Amino acid sequence: MVHGRVSRLSVHDVRFPTSLGGHGSDAMHTDPDYSAAYVVLETDAEDGLKGYGITFTLGRGTEVVVCAVNALAPHVLNKDLGDIVGDFRGFYRQLTSDGQLRWIFYRLQTTGEELNLQIGPEKGVVHLATAAVLNAVWDLWAKQEGKPLWKLLVDMDPRTLVSCIDFRYITDVLTEEEACEILRQSQVGKKEREEQMLAHGYPAYTTSCAWLGYPDATLKQLCSEALKDGWTRFKVKVGADLQDDIRRCRLVRNMIGPEKTLMMDANQRWDVPEAVEWMTKLAEFKPLWIEEPTSPDDILGHAAISKALAPLGIGVATGEQCHNRVIFKQLLQAKALKFLQIDSCRLGSVNENLSVLLMAKKFEIPVCPHAGGVGLCELVQHLIIFDFISVSASLQDRMCEYVDHLHEHFKYPVLIREAAYLPPKDAGYSTEMKEDSVKRHRYPDGEVWKKLLSAQGN
Repeated sequence: MVHGRVSRLSVHDVRFPTSLGGHGSDAMHTDPDYSAAYVVLETDAEDGLKGYGITFTLGRGTEVVVCAVNALAPHVLNKDLGDIVGDFRGFYRQLTSDGQLRWIFYRLQTTGEELNLQIGPEKGVVHLATAAVLNAVWDLWAKQEGKPLWKLLVDMDPRTLVSCIDFRYITDVLTEEEACEILRQSQVGKKEREEQMLAHGYPAYTTSCAWLGYPDATLKQLCSEALKDGWTRFKVKVGADLQDDIRRCRLVRNMIGPEKTLMMDANQRWDVPEAVEWMTKLAEFKPLWIEEPTSPDDILGHAAISKALAPLGIGVATGEQCHNRVIFKQLLQAKALKFLQIDSCRLGSVNENLSVLLMAKKFEIPVCPHAGGVGLCELVQHLIIFDFISVSASLQDRMCEYVDHLHEHFKYPVLIREAAYLPPKDAGYSTEMKEDSVKRHRYPDGEVWKKLLSAQGN
């Protein structure tokens, strides 16, 4: 029985100085400090359980997301958890449709000295904050039910699951009845697929070897170690310098051999013609996909790139910076991607990701989640394991990203075996961080940042 009135919501600005080692660096984000707005929900229930939620950021600007979380707090405080999950669609819409806040939903995107503000509902900073709050709600719900999040979803009947989704703006592609029918059809073989996941896990690929800021010696060492550990799928960051890309891709391809899978990621660096020209010159390395070749908002641009690269056997993958389900809907309608990449913290939590998983199933597009960032692996493993068991029922052309950074700061870190995610067994959404890690990395007054800022003269 889900119960308890939400009595307290707190949010913390938690940052890790990953830029010092070049971890996470790519063609557009050269010095990321993996960070999170970390939400804690408490209730007056006697069980004392708490819900933990995060949304992923890259350092500067996390304080803006924290402010947005606090602005959403009145929608959550003093609400009964049973009432929230009993009308989860209504609660989701309440958060995303605040008559005043929705006017200023925006995303801060910095490139050099430029600052781009994107205005409109269900995107940007407030949507990131919404994800953090809702992730905490899902974590608490799963804990009260005594199940890991993936199992909570798998055990729901189709009608209850669909009731968590806001279908506004996507009914031209997916209706509530169609979603229920997809879930009903996937009941066949569901028990066997769950047993398969428990025994073997969900296939993963690694991005940890080839961040753009890594020197060749580090890249070679990490590739060698990954091969010894059984990894067969590798992703390389590209986009800053063509000749350097050719050199690095040749290095990686020679190390992993012709039979293993190679992907490339430009992180939105190129214009459309540039993307086609650049990837034509990298085609010799046989990449399975090019990820985020251009602006995440350019649906027709992605479609043009996808069409141009198809004869080369290169697919287009995107999704980690897609604002909401509407963008995914249009990407699918335009045949603009061959691989769809959900993100557990960019969209409006589990609720909105469910709608995207169901649309991907209808369009028969494989889902290969984004998971590069603090906590993203911990969260998205639940979604993709659920997808296989209850929605897609397939592993064809499917894999989930893995980066080997910062898992030690989580109370229930991911477990990888033979390059696969093993399903979490602990109740909740795997979102809870260790108290000491939060305390030491809280910005700017945590021990780690006090030392760094003092050394920098700040």
